[in-house]
Amino acid sequence: MLRWFRAPATETQISHGQRLWLYVLCVIIMVLLVTPTLIVIPMSFSDSQYLEFPPENWSLRWYEHFFGSAEWMRATKTSFTVAFLTMLVATPVGVLAAYGLHASRVRFVRAAYLLMIAPMMVPVVLVAIGAFYAYVKLKILYTVAGLVLAHTMLALPLVVIVTGSALKGFDMQLEAAARSLGAPRWYAFLTVTLPQIRFAVVTSALLSFLTSFDEVVVAMFISGGDNPTLTRNMFNALRDQIDPTIAAISTLMILVTTVMMVLVQVFGQQRKPPPE
Repeated sequence: MLRWFRAPATETQISHGQRLWLYVLCVIIMVLLVTPTLIVIPMSFSDSQYLEFPPENWSLRWYEHFFGSAEWMRATKTSFTVAFLTMLVATPVGVLAAYGLHASRVRFVRAAYLLMIAPMMVPVVLVAIGAFYAYVKLKILYTVAGLVLAHTMLALPLVVIVTGSALKGFDMQLEAAARSLGAPRWYAFLTVTLPQIRFAVVTSALLSFLTSFDEVVVAMFISGGDNPTLTRNMFNALRDQIDPTIAAISTLMILVTTVMMVLVQVFGQQRKPPPE
């Protein structure tokens, strides 16, 4: 144990013992972030009519209520459909935008970058209000297409930032070498550049999916009718009646998010080259 405290933690020879305060701080922050999640999970298995922690009696009644409700199932289908379509739209558009911004040498590329990430800097409620009035004019309010467009706008900044960071660590001379041998630019990108940044692309796709799946503010304005989202129905249920079904849905959403993050780590990471 003493040997671990004295061992260097970084190349600057700072030991683990000298960084002990940082480790303790990280543990405290993680506990504060994870504790609310750990509280919700047992609450979802309560037999009480109200949110109760710790549960006196354990039951699966609220999961049965969720899966047996046509209203909740319709909202779940809408959320998964919109999130999947948002991922399919935002990921390629954002990757191409990040690549164009990275490879471009025009004067106003910085302004274009700021324009791409502007939805992240604007309060979401303002985006929701603008989308609402625009969709009323376009007659796409309460439609899946409208939700996908709005959520794509919110997910694009994340894709551009993550992919752009990966491109900064990529040597563009490798792509230039492929192009010098006669490969078209699009082919060089697909065969040389894209495989090298695939982890960032997979991460961007995950973030796009989760951005749409967890979004509630915009959904409150532009979803409804036959296409309510799961988060919108959850918010309405909490506002009108505190139903333990919310805890069951939250637990399932935590499970979906965790599984997706694990899959990204398993399939998205770059394979290490075999030892020579």
